[in-house]
Amino acid sequence: MTYLLDKPKDQRSIHKGITWDHFKLIEEGFSDSPGVKLFYYKGDLEILAVSPEHEAFSGIIGMLIENFFLELEVEFEITGAMTQAKEGEASAQADESYCIGGSKSIPDLSIEVIFTSGSIQKLTRYQALQVPEVWFWEDGLFTFHHLRENGYERIFQSELPYLKGLDLGLLTQCVLAGQTSKVKAVKMLRQGIKRQD
Repeated sequence: MTYLLDKPKDQRSIHKGITWDHFKLIEEGFSDSPGVKLFYYKGDLEILAVSPEHEAFSGIIGMLIENFFLELEVEFEITGAMTQAKEGEASAQADESYCIGGSKSIPDLSIEVIFTSGSIQKLTRYQALQVPEVWFWEDGLFTFHHLRENGYERIFQSELPYLKGLDLGLLTQCVLAGQTSKVKAVKMLRQGIKRQD
């Protein structure tokens, strides 16, 4: 017997022909709207109202990445959904983002949970912003992308300092386990790190 599971839905709308100044006014209008993210790239505006499931996955992934850094005693800064912008061209709000080693104007890593579509298109925004690495979580899987001279390349292990040793399979298992138990997910991660030492 086959069961179809309802996939959580984020509400997404795209608007074209938006000037940067118009975008900034719209962004100001949404400044007190939690759960609404705005993305801009060369006249295209995406407005994303995220679902509770989206926020739950984002929180689990963030918790695991932060525990990974803490276990390895790596200094980091959580920049979360901080707006990353290049004046007149691009603006993005990742679900989670991090600076490794210290504060920077653009994070080393941005992570997005995808419940609608558009992961590959989102890379053009991050390329304009020069974010070194972007991860997507979609349909229970991670995809990693590292910025090269000509754009992002799909990779299968992080190339960022300190994250090179993070096992993608382990991280995926921990995110899925985190849906039922955050404690179990963190324990799995810590045990996996100890086995790699």
